[in-house]
Parts: sequence; C-alpha cells; structure tokens
Amino acid sequence: MNVVIASSSIDGGIGCWDLQTGAEQLRYKTCASPPHGLTTVGCRFLACSQLRDPSATSGHLLYWSWSKPQAQVKSFPAEPIKPLIANSDGTYIVGGGSSGDIYIWEVATGRLLKKWHAHYRAITCLVFSEDDSLLISGSEDGCVRVWSLFMIFDDVRRQQVSHLYEYSFTEHTLRVTDIVIGYGGGNAIIVSASEDRTCKVWSLSKGRLLRNVVFPSIIDAIAIDPGEHVFYAGSRDGKIYIAALNAESSPSDNYGLHIIGSLTDQSKPVTCLAYSAEGNLLFSGSEDGMIRVWDVKTQNITRMFRHSKGPVNNIVIVRLPYPLGRAESKSQPSSRKHELSLPPPLEKYANSSDEDMDNKAIVMLPDTIDLPSYLSSQLINDHIKQLQQQGSSAVAEMEAKRLKVDCQRSKEMFQQLRKVYDNLQEFCVNELLDEQTMEGSKGN
Repeated sequence: MNVVIASSSIDGGIGCWDLQTGAEQLRYKTCASPPHGLTTVGCRFLACSQLRDPSATSGHLLYWSWSKPQAQVKSFPAEPIKPLIANSDGTYIVGGGSSGDIYIWEVATGRLLKKWHAHYRAITCLVFSEDDSLLISGSEDGCVRVWSLFMIFDDVRRQQVSHLYEYSFTEHTLRVTDIVIGYGGGNAIIVSASEDRTCKVWSLSKGRLLRNVVFPSIIDAIAIDPGEHVFYAGSRDGKIYIAALNAESSPSDNYGLHIIGSLTDQSKPVTCLAYSAEGNLLFSGSEDGMIRVWDVKTQNITRMFRHSKGPVNNIVIVRLPYPLGRAESKSQPSSRKHELSLPPPLEKYANSSDEDMDNKAIVMLPDTIDLPSYLSSQLINDHIKQLQQQGSSAVAEMEAKRLKVDCQRSKEMFQQLRKVYDNLQEFCVNELLDEQTMEGSKGN
C-alpha cells in the first residue's frame, strides 16, 4: 500500500492518503513541522520535529505509530530541531539544530551518539547518501557540507584533522533551501537550491561544481528524476521548472540556460516536492494547502489531495506492508505488535558515562587505517595505551581489539621464527659434526 504523508507549518496535523484510491486514511494530530522536519523511521513509524514559535529556544520531537492519530512518544532535545531524517533501515535519527549543530541519535535506545558544530547558522536541510555512509547538510549560512559518518564516529581521526567535513561548497550566496542526492554513493551528484535563485549540481567524487542553473524566482524545493536526466525545481512564482542535468541545452527564450520546461497549475508558491519511481509521479505541495500528483510523461495532474489548512511544507511517499485499515486484523498480529513497539524518547544530552560498552555506539568501519604490516609487541601495546588515554569511543575500542590481535599474531610469528631458528641451528650443528666425523674417518 502506497500512502502520501503531508504536514504543514500550521497545526493542521499530518494527512495520510491512499495513493491508489485517494481516500484519506488517517489524520495524525498536533503537528506543526518546519520544512524537512517530517520523516519515516525504517517505515516503522513517523517522526516529526516541532517548532511552533520560530523564536523559541526549545522544541520537541514526536513519534506516531501508523494506526494511532495521537503522538505516542515525545522528546525534548537541547535546542529546536528543524530538519529531521533517518537512515534507510531506521537505525539512526539525525537532526539539525538552530545553532548549526547536528545531532545523531540511536533509535533503539534514544541515546545521543554524536553532536558537532556543522555550520555557523541554523541547519535547513539534511540528506543521506544512498548507502547511508555520507550525510549532506545545508544551512542558512549558504554552505553545503558533506560529512563521512566514518569520520564522525572515529574519535581518534577527528583529533588529527583540521575539519570534519569531506567537502564544503560555499558558492551559494544566500540560505540553502533544499538538497537532493542521486544514486551511486560516493560517486553520486548533489543538487542544492538556495534563496539566491540558483540550483547548483555538485560532483561527490570530484568535489566540485558541475552546473549552475539560474531561475526566474526563488527555489524552495527540488526533486530529481531517478534516471538523473532532469531535476524539478519548485518556485515561489508557482511553477515547477524542469532543468537538464547532463545534456547541454541552449538558452530558452522563456527561462534560461539548462531550463527546458515547466509544470504549472497554481499561482501560490510551491513549497515541497517528492518523486515516486513507481509510476513516475511527481508530488508537489503548495501554500494553498493542496498536494498535486503529476504524471511527468504527460505533464498532467492525475490526483489532488487537500490538507486541512495552511501551507504544505513536507511530503513523504511511503510503501506500507499492509493497509492502515487492516492494522487491527487478526491475520496480521505480528505487524500490529511490531508497529506499536515504539522506541524510547531521544536523550537531551550525551551520556557522560562512557565506562562500559553498553554506552558506546558500535559502528562497523572498514579496515582503512594505515599501520605497518609488522609491529613489535611493545609498540602495539604502547599504541593501545595511547588510544585508551585519548578516549573510549567505539572506534578506538575496535582499533584496540584489532591491535591486540596483531600483537598476538606477532608473538606467534616470533615463536615460529624462533622454532625455525632453533631447527636451523640444530641442522647446522649436525652438519658440522658430520663433517668433522667424516674428516676424522679419512685421517684414520
């Protein structure tokens, strides 16, 4: 069952519609979300950041199970959280703060695993790469930054570098409004939109700007075609512009370089976009409270959903394993039980106690640390002690364990070499004795 989830900055709740029938399934109550503040966590439940007063110094996060209209879990982070995302399997939730800090929580326990100062001003958008190894952030400071989660969780390497980010793209001159990423992990492209009326296409593998597209109006939302031939840009003039990603295009008399067309059915600003590969459908939200479903091939509207009130600022397309109306059915008790098992609230501050492994984030990292193929036992033990003094992070613990294994292997290698040496010495002594015996025999 494919459902359309949409929220508003005004407390109109979260609407949920069946994409096939158009029927509203449920209205999740008490939600006033900022842009990019609505996400699904592993398709198990909904999570949303709340910011009713833009000038507030605190905010909260809410969880909803699919079958309950009331929020069931409420968290109070250290500061207002604006954008909120989860990785693909729902292991982590990441939030961007008004201070420019980024927070990573473990969903199952609610523990705050990492927090770092990512931007000089408030975070406006966050997105994971396809393989969840990279996190891309945009900010009111006009900067787009790429973060490797391997680096973020590696406390030892963090102390050795001058900055944590992999790339920092600073070509935008005003607030970043949206970011999307293509397929390909570290070889993907990034498209960013800004209030400077441009969308910029970046290469992750090369770390540089590939294309700059200037639009007639400010772009607040973008969506990328799964084939990565074009991207769609929702504008404050009410149009959805279509821009070429790869092919060269001549300047248009109506628009400009690389802009090859537009979709329009409204005069109100377009506030959010989402793309569904199933059926090649584009979803647009607007300040008029409507969600429009576009067939990108015919460029016609196939369906419309009406939110209760206020501008629609978030749209999420979710494929649920069962219809919401059948969540109570006896044929699916395991799904029902799993759905209601919501995790605990998120921690406000990181746990200061890091004495045991229960309070550590375990992150499986590839073995990329350059160490000599052979290290003396004393040198390895010294390195382990140095890691333990620097901190008891998960990565340091993993490194220490690996070094202990290397230490044991070195000792075993030493024993083997010593045995070989003893055998060789015995062989040489026996040879000398045999030669002396033979010479004595000849002399006689």
